[in-house]
Amino acid sequence: MNTLPTLCPICGGEIEVTRFHCGHCDSTVEGHFEIGRFLRLSSEQLQFVAVFVRCEGKLNRMESEMGMSYPTLRSRLLEVIRAMGFEPGREEPIVRITDEERLRVLNELEHGRIKPDEAMRILQGGE
Repeated sequence: MNTLPTLCPICGGEIEVTRFHCGHCDSTVEGHFEIGRFLRLSSEQLQFVAVFVRCEGKLNRMESEMGMSYPTLRSRLLEVIRAMGFEPGREEPIVRITDEERLRVLNELEHGRIKPDEAMRILQGGE
């Protein structure tokens, strides 16, 4: 089976999936679908992730299984992290909003006192 390309072979831009088809029932679904972070990985990177998971994230266990040094494994892990769209060493922001505040924002949105984009900004911690 062919794998889904993630980059355009012509210009190198990111591919957007817009259609799915089921050969069994002949149904077609069209829209705009994200391909997900794991499809951004090469087959070698996916193999690395599989071994990483099997070894419970312990690089020292991976050394003997993959025959690579700890620094090489660490470098490969950083490549996977970047390929998935994350910045190594940078933590994702933690949104701290109380349940009471969340309900207040949703209530204001429901009654038209704030717009959807403003509600999203507040709910994501950007008040």
